[in-house]
Amino acid sequence: AQLEQKGRLQRLVAEDVQPPDPAIIRVLRGHQLPVTCLVISPDDRFIFSASKDGSLIKCKWDVESGKRLCVVPGGKKGTEERHMGHASHILCMAISSDGKYLATGDRNKLIMIWDAATCKRLHIFTGHRDAVSGLSFRRGTHQLYSASHDRCVKVWNVAENAYVETLFGHQDVITGLDSLSRECCMTAGGRDGTVRLWKIPEESQLVFYGHQGSIDCIQLINEEHMVSGADDGSVALWGLTKKKPAALVRQAHGMHDAQGLQQPYWISAVAALRNSDLLATGSHSASVKLWKCSEGFRKLEPLWDIPLVGFVNSLNFSAAGDFLVASLGQEHRLGRWWRIKEAKNSICIIPLKRRAVALNSEAFDSS
Repeated sequence: AQLEQKGRLQRLVAEDVQPPDPAIIRVLRGHQLPVTCLVISPDDRFIFSASKDGSLIKCKWDVESGKRLCVVPGGKKGTEERHMGHASHILCMAISSDGKYLATGDRNKLIMIWDAATCKRLHIFTGHRDAVSGLSFRRGTHQLYSASHDRCVKVWNVAENAYVETLFGHQDVITGLDSLSRECCMTAGGRDGTVRLWKIPEESQLVFYGHQGSIDCIQLINEEHMVSGADDGSVALWGLTKKKPAALVRQAHGMHDAQGLQQPYWISAVAALRNSDLLATGSHSASVKLWKCSEGFRKLEPLWDIPLVGFVNSLNFSAAGDFLVASLGQEHRLGRWWRIKEAKNSICIIPLKRRAVALNSEAFDSS
């Protein structure tokens, strides 16, 4: 367990993942508008999801039965103090590693903290000056990082309902954020073209360059590596010791015709099975793609395509790696540039089968 925490234990699973069977994908319906974000509870038993609809803001689902366990209704702007839910689009959510707290962030600058077991709201954090676009709990703690379109990152202590500090540096809206056990977080800086590593105790940051377009999504694979996706269609694999990507796949989801011009499909979601070599990326290209990180995280190899119609606004692997969850919408989570009418606003649970030998974890030093 200590090795896993340090990001030193690597599960080599990608080689053994079999092509997912579209016939066994489970679809959970309940949101009226595009599903913008989701998280899986640390024990893999529950999924929390949120969408653009003001009325049905947040759902808790049972993974095994597919039943909706709890719905938190939203309301009109300005009524947040009087009723339970958000009153504008939720853009992001995070769950603490002990499964106790759930955090949700909205377009109206608010962060709400919930009891994950009961879905009761515990607190509202205010302080961001624009939409809250990324949230992540530091593993093993109740420290919460938040990112916003106001270009800054804030640090909070959820157990004490306390604001800690604000970090500045991005030159454009922050579109995504992630963290693991270390006291630092990673952010994607949209059109400023940078990915940043924020070292909280040192109050310093490292800046990474590599994408041509707006960087829309980011996730840490382990304590040493991360993956990001951009609206220029590229997926980048990074090691935290180098300022440029170790691997960059352009037009990762192919090209499409937009107003008579050939454009790459935007990468709207990335996910990593933590401490492993398996990644997933999403777009509106009618498929989610699985990838293998090979050659010591220096290469990205495509594995399988999973057919899914709509904007893939969020992707998450279960902790055990036996399923992948995608949130789908007729629109992108951040805007209304296009609409895919035939898409269903839904949550898809994609079972991942592995060849039996995949269960032997292999340990090697990731650095």
